[in-house]
Amino acid sequence: MRVLRAFFVFGLLISIKVISRVFYRHEVTWLTPRPRRWGDVRLLAGLNHTSLYEPLYAGSIPIGLLWSFAWHGVLPIADKTAQRPMVGRFFKMLTQDVIDITRQRDETWRRLLGLIKPRSVVVIFPEGRMKRRNGLDKDGKPMTVRGGIADLLRAVPSGTFLIGYSGGLHHVQVPGQLLPKPFRTLRLALEAVDIATYRDFLLAQHGEDGFRAAVIADLEQRRDRFCPRAPGTDSLPDLDAAPAPSPSSS
Repeated sequence: MRVLRAFFVFGLLISIKVISRVFYRHEVTWLTPRPRRWGDVRLLAGLNHTSLYEPLYAGSIPIGLLWSFAWHGVLPIADKTAQRPMVGRFFKMLTQDVIDITRQRDETWRRLLGLIKPRSVVVIFPEGRMKRRNGLDKDGKPMTVRGGIADLLRAVPSGTFLIGYSGGLHHVQVPGQLLPKPFRTLRLALEAVDIATYRDFLLAQHGEDGFRAAVIADLEQRRDRFCPRAPGTDSLPDLDAAPAPSPSSS
């Protein structure tokens, strides 16, 4: 069954990629060198979560990484999203393993951690909710990174941590709208970080007690610095401002 599902998921992802490339222009920049092997990616985090139409970014993702999603992908989705008849069914077809979670560190989160295997590729939006047009979440609060990403960095021993910085999709679809607007530009910046090096660096700097807060602060700073700008301004970050390879980058 897992083999059949892998081929089905891969076919779906390729279909989304083709549709996205036909109807949208993609601007992608790399803040670090590309991973030498897409099969080494173990954790993918999408920052600046603005729309449930973010699967359109499949148009920017290499086919080798989509293949890894199909065979080894683990995708947690919010239980509220999973309960939507059409949307929930669609998201449950996007990777090999999909699990409904709440926004709490409860049994659903422990089940997610239990799904992670040596070759798993965990895909997560660590802010845990969507940004509205006013730049805040639906409750009017600033968008922050939630601490669960720190648990994943502990659960995944090694490999590549791929961070995707979204330019946002409010010019395509805002939460509440049904259909997306075609023929827009989708902007994405990508950064590849070695998981073990990144984790060990933050642990050395902040210790066990400060690790969770350090991960949150670091990812929020990276998001605010490297997310491509909104349409109508400079489309991509200044590469000269990107961090040179360091203890936190590969």
